[in-house]
Amino acid sequence: MRSRWLLLPTGAYGLALVLIALWSNPVDQNVDVLRLRPVRWVAEAFDLTPMQTYETVESAANIALFVPLGALVLLWRPRWSWLIATLIAFAISGSIELAQEIARPERFATLDDVIVNTIGGAVGALLVVGARAIRR
Repeated sequence: MRSRWLLLPTGAYGLALVLIALWSNPVDQNVDVLRLRPVRWVAEAFDLTPMQTYETVESAANIALFVPLGALVLLWRPRWSWLIATLIAFAISGSIELAQEIARPERFATLDDVIVNTIGGAVGALLVVGARAIRR
């Protein structure tokens, strides 16, 4: 029964991840994130430069992008540990960055992306671990 309700979100997430990762240009290329009111508020509150603000938003977006991966891994494999889900997030992120480096030279493959994506996977897995602990 579990696999039936997980099929649609897993497929939708997988498709979105592939499209975002391998699109010919960055998904935020035509978005001026620095003009968004919440982003401006954070920049002003923490006295960030425009570059620091952009890097913060980009890192937060990458973390958020991989939270579902960590959660889905543990929902599909309830007996696996959060560490295995984190390692899977690391492997998938590394594969995406490698694919971008090889197939999409106009994109920027970075170790920073692998690190923050892996953190996102760990957060998603730990959310599932926490929810299970509360449920018991």
